Amino acid sequence: MDLGLEGKAAIVTGASRGIGRAIALGLAREGADVLAVARSAPLLEELAAASRTGQGRIHPLTADLREADGIARAVDGAEREFGRLDLLVNNAGTTRRGDVFDLSEADWQEGFALKFFGYVRMSRAAWPLLKRSEGAIVNIIGIGGRTPGAEFAIGGSVNAGLLAFTKTMAEIGIRDGVRVNAINPGAIETDRLTPRLERYAAAHRIPLDEARRRLPQEMGIRRFGRAEEIADAVAFLASPRADYLQGAVIDIDGGATRTL
Repeated sequence: MDLGLEGKAAIVTGASRGIGRAIALGLAREGADVLAVARSAPLLEELAAASRTGQGRIHPLTADLREADGIARAVDGAEREFGRLDLLVNNAGTTRRGDVFDLSEADWQEGFALKFFGYVRMSRAAWPLLKRSEGAIVNIIGIGGRTPGAEFAIGGSVNAGLLAFTKTMAEIGIRDGVRVNAINPGAIETDRLTPRLERYAAAHRIPLDEARRRLPQEMGIRRFGRAEEIADAVAFLASPRADYLQGAVIDIDGGATRTL
């Protein structure tokens, strides 16, 4: 299926590993040129090398999106490299798990600094370019925003805020011609899932492979998701085939989220 992304220009944040890496590679395979932004220069260079057999180009840009300078360099870098911007994928950021009383003030500040404020600032900075191209934003958020839990106090709070922010920007996007949608990944098998599996294995005194088999069953799903499945959804949301989707929040979680 041709998604019509050839020649489009995108920024993908948090692109050095996991879901972000899969999104950058997926967009490049569809023919889009991608500015891949993250803090790890070696991992970004590896990503750029992995994409050289694809149709689109991946340009690495090392930046810390907690800082205003990092935001400006990312948006300016896309305009410099491509002369336009058609898609922003906000994906950078992780939050610490733990009991709400054990998490430090610094943990809360860090959780909001990169993911929540990073998404807000990137969206604001990229908006003029996206408005010019009638482009799109896809926010990678997470199901914890819909179903918070005691062990995910920071992440649930950040994600809930970003769900509201997505709806806000989608309403503005109707006026300005920018499509804004979100994806809530569930348990995706990336390196971020490994510590959770290790804790589960240790708590139940079972091997890691057994934990990988049993944990999805406890979560009420058949299996863990793959990063490429999130990437495929991003490519669709970025394409003209999703032109009537505005302010949509898509849960890709194997059916874990049962709330309306």
